[in-house]
Amino acid sequence: MQVVLFTALGVGGATVIGALLGFLIKKPSHRFNDIILSFAAGVMLAAAVVGLILPSIESGGQFAVPMTVAGIFCGALCLNLIDKLVPHLHKMTGLDREAHPEQTERLNKVLLFIIAIAIHNLPEGIAAGVSAGSGNDLQALSVAGGIALQNIPEGMVIIAPMLAAGMKRGRTFVVAMCTGVVEVIGTLLGYFAVSISSAVLPFALAFAGGTMLYVISDEMIPETHAHGNERGATYSLLCGFALMLVFDFLLA
Repeated sequence: MQVVLFTALGVGGATVIGALLGFLIKKPSHRFNDIILSFAAGVMLAAAVVGLILPSIESGGQFAVPMTVAGIFCGALCLNLIDKLVPHLHKMTGLDREAHPEQTERLNKVLLFIIAIAIHNLPEGIAAGVSAGSGNDLQALSVAGGIALQNIPEGMVIIAPMLAAGMKRGRTFVVAMCTGVVEVIGTLLGYFAVSISSAVLPFALAFAGGTMLYVISDEMIPETHAHGNERGATYSLLCGFALMLVFDFLLA
């Protein structure tokens, strides 16, 4: 039980640490915001493909490919439905939509990105919990360490866009912390229901991957390529992708 508690606090706390580091960046310029959001897109793209979709195929058994494809499309459709509810997300920001129409619209897009991060954190937490419940403490700590390292830059990159869009610092931190809480919940669920989660984990991983691919293509890339910073945004995305590949290789 100590291992799973340590794992849960580690993977969830890493997001909070990243968020606190994100607050060190004050008054980001529009160019900086495009660059950091593109970096986040690269991190998410690598996490979606290498950390979620490929493991889904590897652990899916006889019907691995159909299950993974179905999970990807279900995740994308889920985000598509959430996208329809985007006009209501401004209630989370604390801004008056009538007084700040442009800010709330921008925050709606940022919050859709945050929701994708939160959804992606749930199966990651389940994976950490399953490892903690396997009885192999070394493997459990290794998986938790890899997820925690990924969560630090994730926590950092979700802060700057929210601040740049006008959200208050306190509310920004609460939103970032909630994405870490989702991972803690997933870890505990995985630990207490190893047999069930091991059966649904391939679909859950692919589902999370689909949500991330959707928001990268539909929101993040168009946003970062709409203000004359396309070249820098592209290389920033590649840097984020490459960084996550290096982390995955070193922790393999």
